[in-house]
Amino acid sequence: MKKNLPSLRICMFGKTVITYGNKPIPFGKKSITKVQKLLMIMCYCGVEGIARNKLLEDLYEREGVLDAANNLRVMAHRLEQKILEAGLPKHDYIKVEDGIYRLSSPVELEIDAVIFKENIAQAEQTKERKEKSRLLMAACELYRGEFLEDFSDMEWVLLEGARLKKLYEESMFWLCGYLKEQEAYEEVIRLCKLACKIYPFDEWQACVMECYMAQGRFQDAYREYKDTERLLIEELGVTPSKRMLKLLEALRERLSGTPIFIDEIRERLKETESVDGAYYCSLPSFRDEYRFACRIMERSPMDMYLMLCTIINENGYPQEDAVILGIIAKKLHSVIKQSLRRCDTFTRFSPSQFLILLPGADKDSCTVVNERISKQFRGEYKTYRSSLQWDAFPVEGNEEPAENAGKRVWRV
Repeated sequence: MKKNLPSLRICMFGKTVITYGNKPIPFGKKSITKVQKLLMIMCYCGVEGIARNKLLEDLYEREGVLDAANNLRVMAHRLEQKILEAGLPKHDYIKVEDGIYRLSSPVELEIDAVIFKENIAQAEQTKERKEKSRLLMAACELYRGEFLEDFSDMEWVLLEGARLKKLYEESMFWLCGYLKEQEAYEEVIRLCKLACKIYPFDEWQACVMECYMAQGRFQDAYREYKDTERLLIEELGVTPSKRMLKLLEALRERLSGTPIFIDEIRERLKETESVDGAYYCSLPSFRDEYRFACRIMERSPMDMYLMLCTIINENGYPQEDAVILGIIAKKLHSVIKQSLRRCDTFTRFSPSQFLILLPGADKDSCTVVNERISKQFRGEYKTYRSSLQWDAFPVEGNEEPAENAGKRVWRV
Protein backbone atom coordinates (compact mmCIF):
# COMPACT_ATOMS: atom_id res chain seq x y z
CA MET A 1 0.00 0.00 0.00
CA LYS A 2 2.88 2.38 0.79
CA LYS A 3 4.13 2.22 -2.81
CA ASN A 4 0.97 3.87 -4.12
CA LEU A 5 0.84 6.67 -1.55
CA PRO A 6 2.91 9.84 -1.12
CA SER A 7 5.23 9.97 1.86
CA LEU A 8 4.69 11.98 5.03
CA ARG A 9 7.68 14.25 5.65
CA ILE A 10 8.30 15.75 9.07
CA CYS A 11 11.06 18.30 9.68
CA MET A 12 11.97 18.29 13.37
CA PHE A 13 15.14 20.36 13.12
CA GLY A 14 14.34 24.05 13.40
CA LYS A 15 10.75 25.09 12.78
CA THR A 16 8.50 22.04 12.62
CA VAL A 17 7.07 21.45 9.13
CA ILE A 18 4.84 18.54 8.11
CA THR A 19 4.19 17.73 4.45
CA TYR A 20 2.06 14.97 2.92
CA GLY A 21 3.25 14.57 -0.65
CA ASN A 22 3.43 18.17 -1.86
CA LYS A 23 0.74 19.37 0.52
CA PRO A 24 1.84 21.16 3.72
CA ILE A 25 -0.15 20.24 6.83
CA PRO A 26 -0.66 23.30 9.07
CA PHE A 27 -0.76 22.94 12.82
CA GLY A 28 -3.78 25.22 12.94
CA LYS A 29 -3.26 27.09 16.21
CA LYS A 30 -0.48 29.39 17.31
CA SER A 31 0.01 27.58 20.62
CA ILE A 32 1.22 23.97 20.67
CA THR A 33 -1.45 21.51 21.82
CA LYS A 34 -1.09 18.17 23.62
CA VAL A 35 -2.29 16.41 20.46
CA GLN A 36 0.58 17.94 18.47
CA LYS A 37 3.03 16.96 21.20
CA LEU A 38 1.72 13.39 21.09
CA LEU A 39 2.19 13.33 17.31
CA MET A 40 5.83 14.38 17.59
CA ILE A 41 6.55 11.78 20.27
CA MET A 42 4.88 8.97 18.33
CA CYS A 43 6.63 9.88 15.07
CA TYR A 44 10.04 10.16 16.69
CA CYS A 45 9.73 6.86 18.56
CA GLY A 46 8.53 5.08 15.41
CA VAL A 47 7.93 1.33 15.36
CA GLU A 48 9.85 0.80 18.60
CA GLY A 49 7.11 2.68 20.41
CA ILE A 50 7.05 4.22 23.86
CA ALA A 51 5.80 2.86 27.19
CA ARG A 52 2.54 4.33 28.51
CA ASN A 53 4.14 5.58 31.76
CA LYS A 54 6.94 7.30 29.85
CA LEU A 55 4.45 8.83 27.45
CA LEU A 56 2.35 10.18 30.33
CA GLU A 57 5.48 11.62 31.95
CA ASP A 58 6.60 13.33 28.73
CA LEU A 59 3.17 14.78 28.02
CA TYR A 60 2.05 15.87 31.47
CA GLU A 61 5.33 16.05 33.41
CA ARG A 62 4.44 17.88 36.64
CA GLU A 63 0.95 19.08 35.69
CA GLY A 64 -0.76 16.78 38.19
CA VAL A 65 -3.62 15.65 35.91
CA LEU A 66 -6.01 13.47 37.93
CA ASP A 67 -6.98 10.99 35.20
CA ALA A 68 -3.99 11.24 32.87
CA ALA A 69 -4.41 7.72 31.48
CA ASN A 70 -7.96 8.43 30.33
CA ASN A 71 -6.86 11.82 28.92
CA LEU A 72 -4.20 9.99 26.92
CA ARG A 73 -6.79 7.66 25.35
CA VAL A 74 -8.97 10.61 24.40
CA MET A 75 -5.95 12.45 23.00
CA ALA A 76 -4.90 9.44 20.91
CA HIS A 77 -8.41 9.33 19.40
CA ARG A 78 -8.24 13.05 18.59
CA LEU A 79 -4.86 12.60 16.96
CA GLU A 80 -6.19 9.90 14.64
CA GLN A 81 -9.04 12.25 13.69
CA LYS A 82 -6.57 15.05 12.92
CA ILE A 83 -4.51 12.70 10.76
CA LEU A 84 -7.57 11.75 8.72
CA GLU A 85 -8.62 15.41 8.40
CA ALA A 86 -5.16 16.17 6.96
CA GLY A 87 -5.97 13.90 4.01
CA LEU A 88 -4.12 10.71 4.98
CA PRO A 89 -5.83 7.37 4.25
CA LYS A 90 -8.12 5.75 6.79
CA HIS A 91 -6.11 3.51 9.09
CA ASP A 92 -5.65 2.52 12.73
CA TYR A 93 -2.60 4.78 13.29
CA ILE A 94 -2.00 4.24 17.00
CA LYS A 95 -1.50 0.70 18.27
CA VAL A 96 -1.38 -0.12 21.98
CA GLU A 97 0.05 -3.50 22.96
CA ASP A 98 1.26 -4.56 26.40
CA GLY A 99 1.38 -0.94 27.55
CA ILE A 100 3.47 0.18 24.53
CA TYR A 101 2.15 2.89 22.20
CA ARG A 102 3.32 2.53 18.59
CA LEU A 103 2.65 4.53 15.42
CA SER A 104 1.40 2.38 12.55
CA SER A 105 1.33 4.14 9.19
CA PRO A 106 0.24 2.99 5.72
CA VAL A 107 2.40 5.76 4.23
CA GLU A 108 6.17 6.04 4.35
CA LEU A 109 7.50 8.38 7.05
CA GLU A 110 10.51 10.60 6.29
CA ILE A 111 11.64 12.26 9.53
CA ASP A 112 14.83 14.33 9.31
CA ALA A 113 15.90 13.71 12.92
CA VAL A 114 15.47 9.94 12.54
CA ILE A 115 17.37 9.87 9.24
CA PHE A 116 20.06 12.05 10.89
CA LYS A 117 20.59 9.45 13.62
CA GLU A 118 20.55 6.56 11.15
CA ASN A 119 23.23 8.18 8.96
CA ILE A 120 25.50 8.81 11.93
CA ALA A 121 25.00 5.25 13.22
CA GLN A 122 25.96 3.88 9.78
CA ALA A 123 28.95 6.21 9.60
CA GLU A 124 30.22 4.90 12.93
CA GLN A 125 30.10 1.35 11.62
CA THR A 126 31.92 1.95 8.33
CA LYS A 127 35.71 1.81 8.09
CA GLU A 128 35.95 3.41 4.64
CA ARG A 129 36.61 7.13 5.20
CA LYS A 130 35.06 8.33 1.95
CA GLU A 131 31.80 6.51 2.68
CA LYS A 132 31.87 7.81 6.26
CA SER A 133 32.25 11.36 4.98
CA ARG A 134 29.29 10.87 2.62
CA LEU A 135 27.05 9.66 5.45
CA LEU A 136 28.12 12.42 7.83
CA MET A 137 27.68 15.04 5.09
CA ALA A 138 24.10 13.86 4.55
CA ALA A 139 23.48 13.95 8.31
CA CYS A 140 24.91 17.45 8.85
CA GLU A 141 22.93 18.88 5.94
CA LEU A 142 19.72 17.65 7.59
CA TYR A 143 20.52 19.51 10.81
CA ARG A 144 18.88 22.88 10.12
CA GLY A 145 18.18 24.08 13.65
CA GLU A 146 17.49 23.05 17.24
CA PHE A 147 15.52 19.82 17.66
CA LEU A 148 11.77 20.57 17.86
CA GLU A 149 12.35 24.20 18.82
CA ASP A 150 8.58 24.82 18.84
CA PHE A 151 8.26 22.18 21.60
CA SER A 152 11.10 23.36 23.85
CA ASP A 153 8.82 23.48 26.91
CA MET A 154 9.03 19.66 27.10
CA GLU A 155 11.88 18.25 29.15
CA TRP A 156 12.49 15.22 26.91
CA VAL A 157 12.86 17.55 23.90
CA LEU A 158 15.57 19.57 25.67
CA LEU A 159 17.46 16.41 26.71
CA GLU A 160 17.21 14.80 23.29
CA GLY A 161 18.08 18.11 21.63
CA ALA A 162 21.29 18.33 23.66
CA ARG A 163 22.21 14.77 22.65
CA LEU A 164 21.56 15.44 18.98
CA LYS A 165 23.56 18.68 19.10
CA LYS A 166 26.52 16.74 20.49
CA LEU A 167 26.22 14.22 17.65
CA TYR A 168 26.09 17.10 15.17
CA GLU A 169 29.18 18.77 16.62
CA GLU A 170 31.18 15.51 16.67
CA SER A 171 30.15 14.80 13.06
CA MET A 172 31.10 18.31 11.96
CA PHE A 173 34.53 18.13 13.63
CA TRP A 174 35.36 14.85 11.91
CA LEU A 175 33.90 15.89 8.56
CA CYS A 176 35.65 19.27 8.47
CA GLY A 177 38.96 17.64 9.35
CA TYR A 178 38.56 15.08 6.56
CA LEU A 179 37.52 17.67 3.97
CA LYS A 180 40.47 19.90 4.88
CA GLU A 181 42.78 16.94 4.23
CA GLN A 182 41.17 16.65 0.78
CA GLU A 183 41.54 20.42 0.32
CA ALA A 184 37.77 20.68 -0.18
CA TYR A 185 37.74 24.09 1.49
CA GLU A 186 34.58 25.37 -0.20
CA GLU A 187 32.59 22.44 1.19
CA VAL A 188 33.92 23.16 4.69
CA ILE A 189 33.01 26.84 4.35
CA ARG A 190 29.50 25.94 3.18
CA LEU A 191 28.92 23.53 6.09
CA CYS A 192 30.33 25.94 8.68
CA LYS A 193 28.28 28.85 7.34
CA LEU A 194 25.17 26.73 7.94
CA ALA A 195 26.41 25.92 11.45
CA CYS A 196 27.00 29.64 12.12
CA LYS A 197 23.36 30.40 11.32
CA ILE A 198 22.19 27.82 13.86
CA TYR A 199 24.81 28.47 16.56
CA PRO A 200 26.32 31.92 15.89
CA PHE A 201 28.16 31.98 19.24
CA ASP A 202 29.87 28.57 18.95
CA GLU A 203 32.60 30.09 16.75
CA TRP A 204 32.36 27.85 13.72
CA GLN A 205 33.64 31.05 12.11
CA ALA A 206 37.15 29.99 13.17
CA CYS A 207 36.94 27.02 10.80
CA VAL A 208 35.76 29.36 8.03
CA MET A 209 38.77 31.61 8.68
CA GLU A 210 41.16 28.65 8.47
CA CYS A 211 39.74 27.67 5.09
CA TYR A 212 39.92 31.21 3.73
CA MET A 213 43.56 31.44 4.84
CA ALA A 214 44.38 28.05 3.30
CA GLN A 215 43.00 29.42 0.00
CA GLY A 216 44.98 32.65 0.31
CA ARG A 217 41.77 34.68 0.75
CA PHE A 218 43.17 36.75 3.62
CA GLN A 219 40.80 39.70 3.25
CA ASP A 220 37.81 37.34 3.45
CA ALA A 221 39.32 35.77 6.57
CA TYR A 222 39.79 39.18 8.15
CA ARG A 223 36.18 40.19 7.39
CA GLU A 224 34.97 36.94 8.95
CA TYR A 225 36.92 37.75 12.11
CA LYS A 226 35.60 41.33 12.34
CA ASP A 227 31.99 40.22 11.77
CA THR A 228 32.34 37.59 14.51
CA GLU A 229 34.01 40.02 16.89
CA ARG A 230 31.20 42.54 16.39
CA LEU A 231 28.55 39.85 16.96
CA LEU A 232 30.11 38.57 20.19
CA ILE A 233 30.63 42.04 21.65
CA GLU A 234 27.18 43.36 20.72
CA GLU A 235 25.21 40.30 21.79
CA LEU A 236 27.26 38.81 24.65
CA GLY A 237 29.70 41.54 25.65
CA VAL A 238 32.69 39.18 25.19
CA THR A 239 35.69 39.06 22.87
CA PRO A 240 36.58 36.18 20.49
CA SER A 241 38.24 33.01 21.78
CA LYS A 242 41.98 32.37 21.97
CA ARG A 243 41.71 30.23 18.85
CA MET A 244 40.32 33.12 16.80
CA LEU A 245 42.83 35.57 18.26
CA LYS A 246 45.67 33.24 17.21
CA LEU A 247 44.21 33.10 13.71
CA LEU A 248 44.03 36.90 13.67
CA GLU A 249 47.69 37.13 14.65
CA ALA A 250 48.68 34.72 11.88
CA LEU A 251 46.48 36.67 9.48
CA ARG A 252 48.18 39.96 10.32
CA GLU A 253 51.58 38.40 9.60
CA ARG A 254 50.34 37.29 6.18
CA LEU A 255 48.74 40.63 5.36
CA SER A 256 51.74 42.65 6.48
CA GLY A 257 53.95 40.93 3.90
CA THR A 258 51.97 42.28 0.91
CA PRO A 259 52.76 45.91 -0.08
CA ILE A 260 49.70 48.07 -0.87
CA PHE A 261 49.63 51.55 -2.43
CA ILE A 262 48.44 54.51 -0.34
CA ASP A 263 45.37 55.16 -2.54
CA GLU A 264 44.11 51.60 -1.97
CA ILE A 265 44.79 51.87 1.76
CA ARG A 266 42.82 55.13 1.89
CA GLU A 267 39.86 53.53 0.14
CA ARG A 268 39.91 50.57 2.52
CA LEU A 269 39.93 52.89 5.53
CA LYS A 270 36.77 54.68 4.41
CA GLU A 271 33.34 53.70 5.67
CA THR A 272 31.68 51.42 3.13
CA GLU A 273 28.50 53.51 3.17
CA SER A 274 27.30 56.83 4.53
CA VAL A 275 25.31 56.18 7.70
CA ASP A 276 23.55 58.78 9.83
CA GLY A 277 23.91 58.85 13.59
CA ALA A 278 26.74 57.97 15.96
CA TYR A 279 29.60 55.64 15.05
CA TYR A 280 29.47 52.22 16.73
CA CYS A 281 32.69 50.27 17.23
CA SER A 282 33.90 47.26 19.22
CA LEU A 283 35.17 47.75 22.77
CA PRO A 284 38.87 47.31 21.82
CA SER A 285 38.45 49.92 19.05
CA PHE A 286 36.64 52.27 21.44
CA ARG A 287 39.48 51.91 23.94
CA ASP A 288 42.00 52.88 21.24
CA GLU A 289 39.92 55.88 20.20
CA TYR A 290 39.59 57.08 23.81
CA ARG A 291 43.35 56.87 24.37
CA PHE A 292 44.04 58.65 21.10
CA ALA A 293 41.56 61.41 22.02
CA CYS A 294 43.40 61.93 25.32
CA ARG A 295 46.68 62.35 23.43
CA ILE A 296 45.15 64.81 20.97
CA MET A 297 43.81 66.89 23.86
CA GLU A 298 47.28 67.27 25.36
CA ARG A 299 48.11 69.45 22.37
CA SER A 300 44.68 70.83 21.39
CA PRO A 301 42.42 71.07 24.47
CA MET A 302 38.69 70.78 23.86
CA ASP A 303 35.59 69.82 25.83
CA MET A 304 34.86 66.10 25.74
CA TYR A 305 32.75 63.83 27.95
CA LEU A 306 32.61 60.09 28.50
CA MET A 307 29.13 58.82 29.40
CA LEU A 308 28.12 55.45 30.83
CA CYS A 309 24.55 54.25 30.25
CA THR A 310 23.42 51.33 32.44
CA ILE A 311 20.15 49.39 32.08
CA ILE A 312 18.77 48.97 35.60
CA ASN A 313 15.83 46.99 37.00
CA GLU A 314 12.96 48.22 39.16
CA ASN A 315 15.14 47.92 42.28
CA GLY A 316 17.84 50.24 40.89
CA TYR A 317 20.39 47.48 40.21
CA PRO A 318 21.92 46.58 36.83
CA GLN A 319 19.51 44.40 34.86
CA GLU A 320 20.72 40.77 34.81
CA ASP A 321 17.80 38.99 33.14
CA ALA A 322 19.36 37.70 29.91
CA VAL A 323 16.03 37.50 28.06
CA ILE A 324 15.07 41.09 28.90
CA LEU A 325 18.58 42.36 28.12
CA GLY A 326 18.55 40.56 24.78
CA ILE A 327 15.44 42.52 23.78
CA ILE A 328 16.19 45.87 25.38
CA ALA A 329 19.90 46.22 24.57
CA LYS A 330 19.30 45.71 20.84
CA LYS A 331 16.73 48.52 20.75
CA LEU A 332 18.84 50.76 23.01
CA HIS A 333 21.72 50.33 20.57
CA SER A 334 19.46 51.67 17.81
CA VAL A 335 18.14 54.53 19.97
CA ILE A 336 21.66 55.68 20.94
CA LYS A 337 22.84 55.57 17.33
CA GLN A 338 19.89 57.61 16.07
CA SER A 339 20.01 60.14 18.91
CA LEU A 340 23.67 61.19 18.64
CA ARG A 341 25.80 63.06 16.10
CA ARG A 342 27.98 61.42 13.45
CA CYS A 343 31.07 62.57 15.32
CA ASP A 344 30.01 60.75 18.52
CA THR A 345 31.19 57.21 19.24
CA PHE A 346 29.66 54.45 21.32
CA THR A 347 30.24 50.81 22.22
CA ARG A 348 28.72 48.06 24.33
CA PHE A 349 30.83 47.73 27.48
CA SER A 350 28.91 44.85 29.11
CA PRO A 351 25.56 43.09 28.58
CA SER A 352 23.80 45.93 30.47
CA GLN A 353 26.06 48.92 29.73
CA PHE A 354 26.96 51.23 26.84
CA LEU A 355 29.85 53.75 26.72
CA ILE A 356 29.52 57.00 24.75
CA LEU A 357 32.30 59.44 23.79
CA LEU A 358 31.05 63.01 23.13
CA PRO A 359 33.63 65.38 21.59
CA GLY A 360 32.87 69.09 21.94
CA ALA A 361 30.33 68.42 24.72
CA ASP A 362 29.79 69.99 28.14
CA LYS A 363 27.61 69.12 31.15
CA ASP A 364 24.52 70.60 29.53
CA SER A 365 25.10 68.48 26.44
CA CYS A 366 25.25 65.34 28.61
CA THR A 367 21.91 66.25 30.16
CA VAL A 368 20.37 66.73 26.70
CA VAL A 369 21.73 63.35 25.56
CA ASN A 370 20.37 61.66 28.68
CA GLU A 371 16.89 63.17 28.27
CA ARG A 372 16.67 62.48 24.55
CA ILE A 373 17.68 58.81 24.77
CA SER A 374 15.80 58.09 28.01
CA LYS A 375 12.56 59.58 26.68
CA GLN A 376 12.60 57.40 23.58
CA PHE A 377 13.64 54.37 25.62
CA ARG A 378 10.77 54.78 28.12
CA GLY A 379 8.31 55.07 25.26
CA GLU A 380 9.45 51.75 23.82
CA TYR A 381 9.70 49.68 27.01
CA LYS A 382 7.10 50.71 29.56
CA THR A 383 6.24 47.09 30.38
CA TYR A 384 9.73 45.89 31.31
CA ARG A 385 10.14 48.01 34.48
CA SER A 386 13.65 48.82 33.36
CA SER A 387 15.17 52.28 33.18
CA LEU A 388 18.48 53.91 32.36
CA GLN A 389 21.10 55.21 34.76
CA TRP A 390 23.60 57.74 33.45
CA ASP A 391 27.10 58.69 34.65
CA ALA A 392 29.37 61.25 32.99
CA PHE A 393 33.05 62.10 33.26
CA PRO A 394 35.04 64.93 31.63
CA VAL A 395 37.86 63.65 29.42
CA GLU A 396 41.22 65.43 29.63
CA GLY A 397 44.66 64.91 28.16
CA ASN A 398 47.35 63.42 30.41
CA GLU A 399 44.72 61.42 32.36
CA GLU A 400 44.94 61.79 36.14
CA PRO A 401 45.20 58.90 38.65
CA ALA A 402 42.01 56.91 39.23
CA GLU A 403 41.72 57.93 42.89
CA ASN A 404 41.47 61.58 41.84
CA ALA A 405 39.42 61.02 38.70
CA GLY A 406 36.73 59.13 40.60
CA LYS A 407 35.87 62.30 42.54
CA ARG A 408 34.79 64.06 39.33
CA VAL A 409 32.27 61.44 38.13
CA TRP A 410 28.75 62.83 38.34
CA ARG A 411 25.30 61.27 37.97
CA VAL A 412 23.46 62.93 35.08
